[in-house]
Amino acid sequence: MITLKKLIPLAAILLSSSALAADNYEPPRTASGKPDLQGFWTNASITTMQRSSNYAEIGLTIPLEQLRELTANNHQNVRQATDDNQVQGELPSGQDLGQGRGYNAFWVDPGSAFGYVKGEYRTSWITYPENGRIPYSEQGSKLRQENRAKFSGNDGPEGRALGERCIIGFGSTGGPPMNNVLYNNMYQIVQTEDYVMIMVEMAHDARIIPIDKEHRPDAWKPWLGDSVAHWDGDTLVVETSNLHPQQAPRNIAALSDEGKVVERFSRYSDEQILYEFEVTDPVFYTEAWSGEMVFNTTDTQPYEYACHEGNYGLPGILAGARRLEMEEQ
Repeated sequence: MITLKKLIPLAAILLSSSALAADNYEPPRTASGKPDLQGFWTNASITTMQRSSNYAEIGLTIPLEQLRELTANNHQNVRQATDDNQVQGELPSGQDLGQGRGYNAFWVDPGSAFGYVKGEYRTSWITYPENGRIPYSEQGSKLRQENRAKFSGNDGPEGRALGERCIIGFGSTGGPPMNNVLYNNMYQIVQTEDYVMIMVEMAHDARIIPIDKEHRPDAWKPWLGDSVAHWDGDTLVVETSNLHPQQAPRNIAALSDEGKVVERFSRYSDEQILYEFEVTDPVFYTEAWSGEMVFNTTDTQPYEYACHEGNYGLPGILAGARRLEMEEQ
């Protein structure tokens, strides 16, 4: 078993104050009496949206007696502890370039602990279906494959991924639902009586969501979708539809014009926001799927995400493709 420098001792994990929220927790409130969601939050975690096959036999909840071993042997923690198994003074063979040698351990910050949701350590954010996997329909899988084929070429910038083009963050960090990725997993929430704004560290996406307003016309399909919110008691409910056409098929929750995502934000403790989501779409999925995530408070603040400054990857990829085309002539 690998010893991790950053591995949180089990006793510290179990006694985390964020885990001890009482059923009668009273959240801080704004001047008008609404729960105050404002501040800086992070969803960094080695828990992922879909359950890895490594945890299929475990299910959703990790038994406490297995927590330390599973945490230590999680591939992200192994990577952080060994810096991709590089040995000082020796050059890598190059066989692992496809796994992202450019993003070695120095550059990533995925988190080092499993997500702790409502008193349980979770193997996936998805809670339904019970296998923790997105229930794509045959048609949905085909649409995603077709979109991937269309937008994975080197003919021009429009053929590359949205994250490479610095349009929105990769991995659905801006959502909906908002997903954790390799790094930049911070969010800032600002709220007024009429709006809630969620600034995403990755690519500095900003979700500006009106409260108690109607959806915009269906013809409007903005990046991150058309979102409106309302308060259901002490829970902020956000409904999103009409994702931008280039985002819709490749989002973590792919959506057709018939689909929607409902998110629920509740203060669970002084240290956590409980984030629940449900995805429904008769085109992409065989059934609705849903999950739970936590956003943990943090004293740090997001870095400026100057994506286009020094973005050599995109012109390098396209320049390489043009060079290959010239050599083939």
